[in-house]
Amino acid sequence: MFPQHWDVAQQQIYLFFTLISVTWGACIGSFLNVCIYRIPRELSVVAPRSFCPICEKPIPWYLNMPLLSYILLRGRCHYCRQPFTARYLLVEALTALLFLLIWLQYPLFGIQVPLGLIPLSSPWLVPVYWVFIAGLILGTFVDFEHLIIPDRVTLGGIIAGWILSALLPVMHGAEGAWAGFQASVLGSGTGWFMLWGVAIIGRWIFKKEAMGFGDVKLLGAIGAFLGWQAVIFSIVISSFAGSIVGISLIALRKRGLQSRIPYGPYLALAALIWIYWGPRIIDWYLNLLRPAGI
Repeated sequence: MFPQHWDVAQQQIYLFFTLISVTWGACIGSFLNVCIYRIPRELSVVAPRSFCPICEKPIPWYLNMPLLSYILLRGRCHYCRQPFTARYLLVEALTALLFLLIWLQYPLFGIQVPLGLIPLSSPWLVPVYWVFIAGLILGTFVDFEHLIIPDRVTLGGIIAGWILSALLPVMHGAEGAWAGFQASVLGSGTGWFMLWGVAIIGRWIFKKEAMGFGDVKLLGAIGAFLGWQAVIFSIVISSFAGSIVGISLIALRKRGLQSRIPYGPYLALAALIWIYWGPRIIDWYLNLLRPAGI
């Protein structure tokens, strides 16, 4: 598992941070579940403490352990025994997994990055991408349930992307705070105006809203964190994925032709693919297009 030249201390450090990544991801996922439930209902995400959405009894900390409590309680409230939605377990497990993958991208002590992941050039990118991924998960599951994406995810994500890009220009491969900020603004502007143009054209063709403005702002946030190249990639991949799912749902008669299908989750999926494998996918695709022998 570890390089042969690693000593015991290096192995323990790597395992420690791996465990921290998974644990922290599960804990953030637990908080995201609170946000997913409360933000669309305009409730505070701070107080009161976690409660059962059915009987509304407060949940003590020892019954609110990420992943573990859901499994031990078999997905039911300890008090009223009514079942919780599987979304609670899914969000916590998904966040833990995605946080772990980000950590695995950093080549600590020169370790080879697994799974074909793109190596991160700075350890500071790990917490930055954790913040970004948490926002994507929050926006995705709110969009699935309510067909909206909260402004604190989209507009907040754009502002956070600008600030973090100035503090950490390596997010865009830039040198200096001003260059990092410019790259972030260019990325957010590209995302905002490209999808805004699609929304305007769709409204003109279909004579109704073809895309929510939350999707436009979300792509702006993606550009602010990841740059204009990620915006182009996200539009292509999300359109492809959304089309496949939409056609499948129509074929299975789960949706009609006029049904609204959330687009934000596919943008989030595309952004995640970009973080983990995006440049490799582009290189692979360009090699397919290159004539043999060149």
